[in-house]
This record gives sequence, C-alpha cells and structure tokens, in this order.
Amino acid sequence: MSLLDVQGLGISFGGLRAVNNVSFSASAGEIVSVIGPNGAGKTTLFNMISGVYLPGEGKVTLDGRDITAKRPDRLATLGLTRTFQNLQIFQEMTVLENVIAGFHLQERGALVADLLSLPASKKRAAEARKGAQELLARVGLQKAAERQAGNLSYGALKRLEIARALAVSPRVLLLDEPAAGCNAVETEEIDRLIAELAKTGIAILLVEHDMKMVMRISNHIVVLDHGEKIAEGDPETVSRNKAVIAAYLGTEEEAADADG
Repeated sequence: MSLLDVQGLGISFGGLRAVNNVSFSASAGEIVSVIGPNGAGKTTLFNMISGVYLPGEGKVTLDGRDITAKRPDRLATLGLTRTFQNLQIFQEMTVLENVIAGFHLQERGALVADLLSLPASKKRAAEARKGAQELLARVGLQKAAERQAGNLSYGALKRLEIARALAVSPRVLLLDEPAAGCNAVETEEIDRLIAELAKTGIAILLVEHDMKMVMRISNHIVVLDHGEKIAEGDPETVSRNKAVIAAYLGTEEEAADADG
C-alpha cells in the first residue's frame, strides 16, 4: 500500500488551469521526483499536497487517511512536511536554534508550563536541544551548530532547512528544488543526504531542475507540462519518452546526457 496517494488533483486561478487531474503515489522509502519545464505546475502541485492551496478537485491521502486541504501545521503533526524553493531560514539565529524551532510542532499544552518555567518546560527544551544536535549531525552541520545561520554557504543553508523539516519526524518529506543555486559539491552532498533519508523509510517527494540528480536518485518520476501529467515511470523509461523529450529535455542527445 502506498504511503502517499495523490488522486486527481486540480486547481484553477481565474481562467487559468494551473494543474489538471494529476495522480500518483509514493511508498515508504521511495524517492518520487516531479519534473517539467518552468510553469508546468510543479510547485502548485506541491502547494496543494502540503496544504498551502485548497485543491479545486481531487484528494490527498496519507497512509489511507484523507488529508486534503489540512493546514500545513496539522499535516506536520500527521507526518508530512516540506521545504520551500526560497529559503525559510532565521538568518539571525544560530544554526542550532533554527532546528530547535522545528520541534515546537511536536509540543502539546506547553504554553503555561513555559510561562511558569515548570520542570516539564525545561525537560522539553533539553530534549529539543539534544534532538536538534542529532539532526545537525545527520545533515553534516554539527560543527556549525553555534554559528549564525546567515553566515553559512547556500548549500549548507539548504541542508539546514532539511534538518529543521526533520524535527517533526516526517513520514513524507516534500523537497522543493533542494539543490537550486548549489554548486556541484553542494549538490552531491544534498543528493547523498536525500538518498540516506529514503533508506530510513521516509517517502521523498522531490521537485528539482537538476536532471542528472533526478535521474540518479529517483525511483519514480512524474512529468508535468502545462499542468498535465504527460508521463511517469522509472528514470530510464521517462528519459526516453518522446513527449518528455519534446516538452522538457529538448533533444534526444540531452536526454541521453541527463540519463548519465
């Protein structure tokens, strides 16, 4: 049984049909990439799945439970969270504090205890700090824990955002262009991190323009063009699909190069 099921999602903005009847699924430990040219509807699709937009039609289920249009904070508590194309980092806070901030979604009834500095509040703070340190080690940023986040390289900031998303212990993680703006070394680091996360059983849903990265790490690929799903399958099948070549890869030679 699939962990995440997207069934017939669609949305319009005014008279523009941004996404039309898109369906696919992702299982635990699977990396599913959504690709397509600019304006294909990839981020809009992500926004519907993650509760940012209310779909015009269709539904999303997580482990069989209907989660369509639930708020992003509620989805996080249910096990689905995401990163964004544009970094959402607290630049003036330390790297460690940024990850600690991600743990607040797991807290229950904490306000009164925090205001009164009760032992339970202190215990939660200590647990969050320990958990954040473990996540920083997981993404290779443990040595930067006390540095101001704004002083990190762009690639490190991308990994920091992933670490914060992991603070809610997601079962499904949506990554919106995690390697955008990164150099080759930074892209390789993120590539390796995504593969390691998938091995732990997290279902990864990925939007990414780096086709070599997509073809290298994906188990399954969904291709959008003008809001429509035009193809899906494993990397080899997709890279040789004529509709994909025409809409996105451009030429058969580029497709072969992307396929490595």
